[in-house]
Amino acid sequence: MSSLCGHPHSPAVKTPLEDDDLLSEILLRLPPQPSSLPRVSLVCKRWHTIASDRGFSRRFRIHHRRKPPLLGFFDGVLGSFQPTLEAPNSVPPGRFSLQHGDCFWSFGCRHGLALIFDLTGLCFLVCDPVTGDQHRVAIPSGLATRAQEIVINGAVFRTGRDAHFQVVLTTADNDDKQNRQALACVYSSETGVWGDLISTPLPFEVPTSDDPTIPTFVIPSKPAVLAGNSIYWKLTGNFVGILEFDLDKQNLAVIRVPVYMPEISVFWIMRAEGGGLGLLFHTGSSIQLWKRRTDHDGFATWALGRTIELDKLLSQEKSTMILGLLGYAEENNVVYLWASGDVFMVHLESLQFKKLFETSYVSKCHPFESVYTAGNNTPTHIGYNKTKLISDNCLKEYISYPFVLS
Repeated sequence: MSSLCGHPHSPAVKTPLEDDDLLSEILLRLPPQPSSLPRVSLVCKRWHTIASDRGFSRRFRIHHRRKPPLLGFFDGVLGSFQPTLEAPNSVPPGRFSLQHGDCFWSFGCRHGLALIFDLTGLCFLVCDPVTGDQHRVAIPSGLATRAQEIVINGAVFRTGRDAHFQVVLTTADNDDKQNRQALACVYSSETGVWGDLISTPLPFEVPTSDDPTIPTFVIPSKPAVLAGNSIYWKLTGNFVGILEFDLDKQNLAVIRVPVYMPEISVFWIMRAEGGGLGLLFHTGSSIQLWKRRTDHDGFATWALGRTIELDKLLSQEKSTMILGLLGYAEENNVVYLWASGDVFMVHLESLQFKKLFETSYVSKCHPFESVYTAGNNTPTHIGYNKTKLISDNCLKEYISYPFVLS
């Protein structure tokens, strides 16, 4: 019988675990938790060699890019990282940071990348917090003025498993009061250039005040949400709604939110259950989940799905509960919220929740969903002792294959 590390009784017969190529394919399908590769590295030297190879680590990250774990979140103002996973998967708080200079603005994270706006250099920084790689992107000249006024927003994303990324920059043009429009421009790291400006008209609502010059703008403090094949931002000001950028058609569209929804400005864009565009609206101590549906004729309507009573879920007193939504993780369908001094994370599908910490300081959370392979060294917090040599012999036979993969 062969051992886990490949010592067959007969050299003519190879089991799957004795074929390095096949073994790497098996290890590639381990759960994308930070402890997965370090744990298999403890099995034997041969497994350690494969799991710690930089090329394999890169393949591992790419393979799991579309279903990454939620490692934690970045403070939207300070740029510091707060881990939310339990040991042994918890990433040290100081491992990641979005602090770049004294004056920066974070537009959120997606596909393992963070998009940062450098207000001093008036450029974008696309950063990979795991590897430390950075890519500087100059703002197109036609939108530089608006960038100085911080009335822009943006989103970074990857298509498929391509190593290249794209950035979508969006803003609202209110200079012509009779022809207000939303603008977008797409940058590709593959070509290194920005595309042409894309525009769509913005509705003009009857002003609710005596000032008819109230502009419509894309909220810079609310990160975009990728749902289906479109990216969405929140519009506010004269018109409150949603701006959509279709990745396939490369065009913009404006979407109205439900007119019968009270206090319409208090909502977050999210992925609806089953995919597509959804809304998360909070009022009092509860949140409502809405979904946009399109019929066979292409007519779209909003439908209320579930209502979640957070005071009952979190065992908070309804009379004293003060609720604030801090962030939304689109891949894991998790919201971060602040309730009466406590920060919670709530999984919207299962309604499982976790209290993270207490604070009187409330800031926006930018969730970081990514595959973290912990470099090429096995972290000491899972029991690897660098003073102990790992020989060619395997660990004791009681270390079973199912245990390693768990």
